[in-house]
Amino acid sequence: MSPLPLPGSAVRTEIKATVRLAVPLAAANLLQMAVHAVDVIFVARLGQEALAASSLSVALFSLLTWCFSGLTGAVAPLIAAELGKGRHAVREIRRSVRMALWLGVLSGLAGMAICAFGEVLLLASGQDPVIAHKAGAFLRILMWAMIPMILASVLRTFVATMGRPIFATVITAAAIGVNILANYVFVFGAFGVPAMGLNGSALASTLTAVLMLLAYVGAIYADRRLRRYYLFGRLWRPEMTRFREIVGIGLPIAGTILAEAGLFSSAAVLMGWIGKAELAAHTIALQIAAFAFQVPFGIGQAATIRVGYHYGARDRAGIAHAGWAAIGLSLGFMVFTASALWLIPEFIISAYLDIHDPANAILLGFAVQFMAIAAFFQLFDGLQTVAAGALRGLQDTKVPMVIAIFGYWLPGFGGALALAFLTPLRGQGVWFGFAIGLAVVALMLLYRWHRRERFGLVAELP
Repeated sequence: MSPLPLPGSAVRTEIKATVRLAVPLAAANLLQMAVHAVDVIFVARLGQEALAASSLSVALFSLLTWCFSGLTGAVAPLIAAELGKGRHAVREIRRSVRMALWLGVLSGLAGMAICAFGEVLLLASGQDPVIAHKAGAFLRILMWAMIPMILASVLRTFVATMGRPIFATVITAAAIGVNILANYVFVFGAFGVPAMGLNGSALASTLTAVLMLLAYVGAIYADRRLRRYYLFGRLWRPEMTRFREIVGIGLPIAGTILAEAGLFSSAAVLMGWIGKAELAAHTIALQIAAFAFQVPFGIGQAATIRVGYHYGARDRAGIAHAGWAAIGLSLGFMVFTASALWLIPEFIISAYLDIHDPANAILLGFAVQFMAIAAFFQLFDGLQTVAAGALRGLQDTKVPMVIAIFGYWLPGFGGALALAFLTPLRGQGVWFGFAIGLAVVALMLLYRWHRRERFGLVAELP
């Protein structure tokens, strides 16, 4: 029943199995960033107010969607474990996916309610009333994309865990084309459709999300192996024990996402206090780091599946090989990207900025400084996400959440605050704070993974 058969438990074989999962998942992650970039490109042509309103709206919407996708993503280790057990896998996997879909709808409704009051929330946070009004209208359209996006994330998890991660890559790639066309039609008006401006971009995103969900449904029905799981039969039937299990594993994942997202969001606030040039340079450097992060993030997703499979199969050696193979792959890739950030920062930045324009000299200088520090924390960022993914395969999420909250907010944010305002480092101090927080989290998660026997994470296995 394994989606990626493992003949023996050799590390080399496990590395190949992990790569087969991680490559299409990482590609899908990168393509998803491109989908969002399309929206920015079109909205930017509408002016600064529209771009500001869109950015505020998408920041709130993305945070909610990311958290709820993490909540429902708890289904991944459950599916993988059922595959490892082998017995009654079809029935149990169907139950898990069904309850994850239930949870996706319920959490999505909660997210829509928050988005409906987006204007009120933005005004309460001190945003400009004109921009808050536009953002509120934008969110009242975009909120309809939340449930389709969360449900699509559940189905993406299912197809990837079942050994069909290429579906995620193809569907996300197609979504780029859909989003480009939809933005062109709804934002500027075409084919008889009136121009809707900023709200047209929200409608385009909603349409893209719905079509992605339908594409996953179609792919599952079209694949003979996936079709036999009959995922969409008896959707109304509750499995409350399984529902509570997913919530128990998923809530700490959502909490971890909030802790990390909060750190990076607060960093933007700190940079804004320091200066406009520093904030702009920070935004560019962080965007570059985010692109590089998508690969270890995909490896971490693969680690959850592979470790979860061996956990269900009660294979201690397989668990060890799967986790360490993913950690090794991530470290190797991040050494490569860290070297690039360190050695050729200006070349990379040139994709975002005219580095030969004297008007950008100060901004470029700050960005190069931040990239040098990013080269250091890239190693720890990759390690922490893969170590967390391996632990999720063991259905261990509560302690990793505590580690994340502690590491990101005490040594991380505390270090950034102290170094930025109590030393001459200023903007560099914020990034050093990043590095400290990520290093603490990565080392603590690696220690927990290494000592998983001592912590009783595999105590019930033979």
